Amino acid sequence: MKAASVAIPFEEAALLEQCRRGDLSSLGPLIEKYQDRVYNVCWRICGNAEDAADLTQDAFMKSFEAFSKFAGRSGFYTWIFRIAVNLAISHRRKQRLRHCMPLDGDGAADDEGRGSAPLRWLASPEEAPDHRLTQAERHEQVSAALSSLDEEHRTVLVLRDLESFDYQEISEILEIPLGTVKSKLHRARLALKERLGPAFATA
Repeated sequence: MKAASVAIPFEEAALLEQCRRGDLSSLGPLIEKYQDRVYNVCWRICGNAEDAADLTQDAFMKSFEAFSKFAGRSGFYTWIFRIAVNLAISHRRKQRLRHCMPLDGDGAADDEGRGSAPLRWLASPEEAPDHRLTQAERHEQVSAALSSLDEEHRTVLVLRDLESFDYQEISEILEIPLGTVKSKLHRARLALKERLGPAFATA
């Protein structure tokens, strides 16, 4: 039985159809629509701004070079992020970057247990005055701890807790079952908490 295609916005569907017909002018709006989020994901996985820019460009190039293989069973959104994440993971494994990764995005609590994510304090910009001096230190500690995780755990934390993808989107991007996403995220959060230590237990 043929899998049902995922409904996508009309505007995007029209652009994709133009791409299939060889109209390269339709590529611009697709790049403009997704490039910032693709860049953010690459940056947070690989940890380097310049490398992330190159990876973003590579992701779009690969997506359009392989466009004939895009069957529409998922949205272009999912497809481009899948390519970008795979490129960023591969790059990180090759480079083994050791410096801290910037974490300037919004944190997100776990839907199945709000407030349990170790990165949740990043989502609270209204920091009390007496906490401001420690915020930079905490930021650095979380960056270092996240950077020390393996690619699998780092990626799922970035997608969920920093980029706020929902579980279904992560499942489609990583091409793993929904239950596996949740179990990987649980293990990743435990690993991060272990690295952060008791100082973050009540953060």
